[in-house]
Amino acid sequence: MKEVEVVVAHRECATLRVGDVFLKIDADQARTDVEVEAMAVAPVPTPEILWRRPPVLALAALPGTALGRLGEPSTASPAAWAAAGAAVRKLHDAPLPPWPGRSVDEFAARLDGECEWLVTNGVLPADLVTRNRRVAEAALRPWTPAFIHGDLQISHVFADGDEITGVIDWTEASRGDALYDLATLTLGHEEHLGDVVAGYGTGVDLDVIRAWWSLRSLVAIRWLVEHGFDPFSPGCEVDVLRSRM
Repeated sequence: MKEVEVVVAHRECATLRVGDVFLKIDADQARTDVEVEAMAVAPVPTPEILWRRPPVLALAALPGTALGRLGEPSTASPAAWAAAGAAVRKLHDAPLPPWPGRSVDEFAARLDGECEWLVTNGVLPADLVTRNRRVAEAALRPWTPAFIHGDLQISHVFADGDEITGVIDWTEASRGDALYDLATLTLGHEEHLGDVVAGYGTGVDLDVIRAWWSLRSLVAIRWLVEHGFDPFSPGCEVDVLRSRM
């Protein structure tokens, strides 16, 4: 008899696995609308949609395994990381989706609010927040919009050997900064940044990628804590911030 595996679960959404089927349950069907449309037009492999009966979306499992997880060493080969970079480049070169993404001003406002919360509540030392906020400011510049995944964590990119077999979780797909995707993919795995860039090609500013590492970590900590995740775990967001000191 097949067991039900809880992949992720919090107040906003949950993903369950039953055999080779993933069941995604989302309180906000607008996010699911984006995911379905993004997967239909993305020029990279995505999971097969088996059926949709709101609030549930059923997806077929991808072959292979994820590149890794934040806080854990990746067992994927350098060639697989380079193939991930090439797949991301293919996505970024695709026609823009019709819906917008977050603006520079929106990122700046969120960064201000989260940094204030982190210091006021004693979650992180003020010097750690101040240093990373300075680093993060390099990301807050005009960019040419690209078709981005928007949440390209390594656990969302699957490989079989050296080949990318698919990318999951497209609810944050939008127009945005291409370097944001590259930063999200390599967050906590700086040792693989060179492999990803080798596959991706030209137009990569490493200082901006490092800026996005700081910004993404700073703005994520409150959400992670409030939803039952631990950004203080070894190799996770707080360690990413400490590495900038």
